[in-house]
Amino acid sequence: MIERAVGSVTVLGPVRGLVADGERLRARLETVRPNAVGLAVSEDELKGLREYFVDAATEPVVPLAPTEAAEIRALARYGDVGVPNPSVLAAIRWADATNAPLAALDPSDDEYSTMFARSIGYFELVRRTLRERSAGKRPPAAADADAFALAWSRTIEPGAGSRRLRAQRDTVVAEGVERMRARFSSIAVVVDRERFEGVVELLAEGPSLVRTAADGGGGASR
Repeated sequence: MIERAVGSVTVLGPVRGLVADGERLRARLETVRPNAVGLAVSEDELKGLREYFVDAATEPVVPLAPTEAAEIRALARYGDVGVPNPSVLAAIRWADATNAPLAALDPSDDEYSTMFARSIGYFELVRRTLRERSAGKRPPAAADADAFALAWSRTIEPGAGSRRLRAQRDTVVAEGVERMRARFSSIAVVVDRERFEGVVELLAEGPSLVRTAADGGGGASR
């Protein structure tokens, strides 16, 4: 897990799926004690995680897409792996235990679908599909889990459209954080390791990111 402070915001970048990073993240939240927590997940995903994994008496079987399953198998070379993402579950549980407001910062599922369609053309989609299959058969070599997360992302998302899509998602996250900054004196933001640098860079640019028109999202809630 990587960490950086940007003013009153502590950005935490755990490796998605790594159990040890979920434990590290919870320990850092306990040390930092932020007034609010932002997660780089959609509202729909947060709702599902709460309903089926945080508040549920038993956990359901999690279906995985082929690329997700391949990533999990490859990541297991570096330690125990959990599904759903142990770091996100740890953040939700910590926020609940401490009564800290929690915000889902990623675009909604519908918004993401629109972004994807506008950013990824046919030929890049084909290249992404082929790269995903190749990475599943021959995962990138890496010295540790952190390096693997970055190498995996570079392998399956090489094109300009993929970079544009990620930049759009990260901008939505940064805008949500700026709205939280107006309400809370200290914030922790949890974002997948491969998105960490992009989000930190946007936050360092400051409040000029925030759109003036009402966008209906990004507020912290319980």
